[in-house]
Amino acid sequence: MKVYSDYDDLPKIKLPHNQEVFISDSTIRDGSQMPGIVMKPSHKLQIYEYLHEIGIEKLETFVFNERDRKAVYEMFDRGYEKPEITGWARSSEKDIDMVLDVDGIEETGLLMSVSDSHIFDKMGLPSREAAEEKYLNAIQYAVDHGLRTRVHIEDMTRADNYNFVYPMIEKILEIDPETTVRVCDTLGYGVPFPDVDEPYGLPSMINHLKNELGAINIETHIHDDFGLSLANSLAGYWYGANWSSLTFLGVGERAGNAEMEKLLLFLSQRVEGFEKYNLEPIADIANFIEKELDIRIPKNKAVVGKNIFAHESGIHSSGVIKNPFTYEPFKPETVGREREILVGESSGVGVLRHKVQEVLNELMDVNTEIDKNDPRLKKIQSEIQSLYDNEQRQSCISDEEIRSYVQKYFLYEPLVKNKPSKKEYYKENDENRGY
Repeated sequence: MKVYSDYDDLPKIKLPHNQEVFISDSTIRDGSQMPGIVMKPSHKLQIYEYLHEIGIEKLETFVFNERDRKAVYEMFDRGYEKPEITGWARSSEKDIDMVLDVDGIEETGLLMSVSDSHIFDKMGLPSREAAEEKYLNAIQYAVDHGLRTRVHIEDMTRADNYNFVYPMIEKILEIDPETTVRVCDTLGYGVPFPDVDEPYGLPSMINHLKNELGAINIETHIHDDFGLSLANSLAGYWYGANWSSLTFLGVGERAGNAEMEKLLLFLSQRVEGFEKYNLEPIADIANFIEKELDIRIPKNKAVVGKNIFAHESGIHSSGVIKNPFTYEPFKPETVGREREILVGESSGVGVLRHKVQEVLNELMDVNTEIDKNDPRLKKIQSEIQSLYDNEQRQSCISDEEIRSYVQKYFLYEPLVKNKPSKKEYYKENDENRGY
């Protein structure tokens, strides 16, 4: 019989292709396009530091203006091997020259929009053939000038892949066999189901690129308009992709991108072979982005929300106090967090006892055990419940309030209660003197 009573008991799944996989960050590039965000060079540099701490392999960045280039040069000054700093360009010689002008960048992304909406409406090109010619000329120019390439196949989940995109990618691979083919689900239309073909099926696309076209490097870049970005990014790995492009907190255009912190957590906790990433900085990164870029993080947001290790209800809190594995799927320290046991409307005596013991031990600097039937606990619980009953309290009881209750009932009250009255005092003294 299998027994799952601890984190180490749970098995990890295996990627069926057993390929080594990597992560490319786009927080600095795609994330900076999020409406309302102003990403200063200092912000980019700090994000770069966090990515280095985690062990992310690559990041991509714009180099179009002096602010972009200033951030890049400051990153290079750090002298880190990871993440590699890569450029990004539209498929034009002018953009590619901007990348070439930045000493140290050896790889660039190349934007190649492939849906008819982008080719005709956005770019105003006369035909698909004109688009193909433009893209092939761009990658040839980049390769001729010594750059490694990453072709950003934009809006592939709304394109005519078999008649246009796949034949073009064959020609791209002839120019640069080791290019990274980035499958871009630009509007989140993709689905992770294996039996869905074009234009939506991510598994079908990855299979075709890998098995039919022989692409060596395949990357997913998924937007979250339909909430499937993480599922599609994982499906990419599952069907043979070796890269995924992600952003922290999913920042980016419209609904954003696949969230790096979620994918990192899933890989490290649920899949074999991902001890290479250090997830401890995740809480610090989330706090930094929330404060510096003014992005509100919901308290219940997976991985980074402030409530994901906070427990209030009696049943949940009691279970976690006895064994955190009961209601916590991974340890708080994994992502740089700490567990919180909160006292609120739904908390029972067991939770209150735990909090009171914590405070009492801290105040008295000794380890104490309070009986769960201690009448003082009942008094504190009664006072707390009256706050919710009579004062329509809307929040949990703070640690400072718990401290006040402990002082009142466990420290001060016994002193007052045991002090003798004048009559008792004189009677006791008379007896001592033999009267």
